Amino acid sequence: MRDLSTGFAPEEAPDARPLHLLGPSDLPDWLERQDEAVRAWVAAAGFSGQRGRVLVLPAPGGGVAGALFGTGDARHAGRRRFQIAEARAALPEGDWRIATGLGREAADEAALGWLLAGYGYDRYAKNDPPKARLVPPAGTDRDRISAIAAGEALTRDLINTPANDMGPAELEDAARDLAKRYDATISVIGADELLPRNLPLIHTVGRAAPAHRAPRLIDLEWGTDGPTLTLVGKGVCFDTGGLNLKPGSSMGLMKKDMGGAATVLGLAHMIMALGLKLRLRVLIPAVENAVSGDAFRPGDILTSRKGLTVEVNNTDAEGRLVLADAMALGAEAAPDLMISMATLTGAARVALGPDLGALFCDDDALAEALAASGRTVGDPVWRLPFWDPYETLIEPGIADLDNAPKGGFAGAITAALFLRRFAEGAARYVHFDIYGWQPQSAPARPKGGVGQGARAILDALPQVLAP
Repeated sequence: MRDLSTGFAPEEAPDARPLHLLGPSDLPDWLERQDEAVRAWVAAAGFSGQRGRVLVLPAPGGGVAGALFGTGDARHAGRRRFQIAEARAALPEGDWRIATGLGREAADEAALGWLLAGYGYDRYAKNDPPKARLVPPAGTDRDRISAIAAGEALTRDLINTPANDMGPAELEDAARDLAKRYDATISVIGADELLPRNLPLIHTVGRAAPAHRAPRLIDLEWGTDGPTLTLVGKGVCFDTGGLNLKPGSSMGLMKKDMGGAATVLGLAHMIMALGLKLRLRVLIPAVENAVSGDAFRPGDILTSRKGLTVEVNNTDAEGRLVLADAMALGAEAAPDLMISMATLTGAARVALGPDLGALFCDDDALAEALAASGRTVGDPVWRLPFWDPYETLIEPGIADLDNAPKGGFAGAITAALFLRRFAEGAARYVHFDIYGWQPQSAPARPKGGVGQGARAILDALPQVLAP
């Protein structure tokens, strides 16, 4: 488990230098309180509070007295999350403290952004983290922030690992490591047991893969008291599209098709590390959607664990198939809340782009709590509807359900409606259609795998699972 908390300075750091957060409107007042030498230095450097600019202040006689960080115009404030993370790499080594007063939410975001700015995927090439350390702002719970950062780092590491080193077996290993760390119980239903244990869709999607990448269902449980939460994450470790083979341009990022599984494992780490009073279950159908003589075919009609039949009109719509069996199993225990997370549809990305996870939920209060938490913690999600009139689009007539309705309209919604059929039994159900990838580097989010929705869920849990 990667520990990013080394980016924090000790609680007692008397030599920590001040970092002043200043926009163009703040700078004049700050300069008035400085001596002539500082004013001259700032003027000579051309620092005006422009967004992302760092200016190190010299100490009399040499050394570093502090630094200024430009926050930009207030009208641009909502355009960039984790802005303070930009400062970390530009600051000299040593301990720093934020000299500008921050509210609770801003302080937490600054502390988390600072730690996440230390993340770099370094399994195959060296990636040295920045050396500057931060004294967390007053009122910040450093243990909570450290746990959240570690969970996010786990998610990123799993997504970033290429498929040759992150197949179903390696995803199982990651879940076992997490279970061992927190004394959780874990069981795995392997390929030979999927059909006898009535998990036919998981078996069907994964059966074309070679034996060392065989399909399986990972089942982790933790906690003995409190409400029940079941997380189901899509674990398609590589998606060729099956016989409906993806073009090369669409296959290049398919190592991230297990981003739902990576995200629920990261969230599970946060929950267990923080000792939340709930009973957690994590279900991950781990497969590779491969091509071989035993691959499932367009036109096949499959019978799910729930008994619903599914016509396969596109083998590239496999994620909802493996999730369906896992969700049906999870719903049989009637959890208080079931959440599915998946890199499921391109339609969600066309609608919302890479930054926003699509949220589907029939419970208005639950949906708003999740959206509000997303805004609070800088993990935005956007609600899309379970639009009941579109149910007919997933009913082909020859079978109960169609895994890939023709026409191309409302693809994210029809996929969510498909999954909802398998959540019956859970008291409440939420589906997240996420991207799991940062296409361009941004503060605290380097290009590559990224978690979406986990921090919003974590923040909302005390409210939505309250007795």
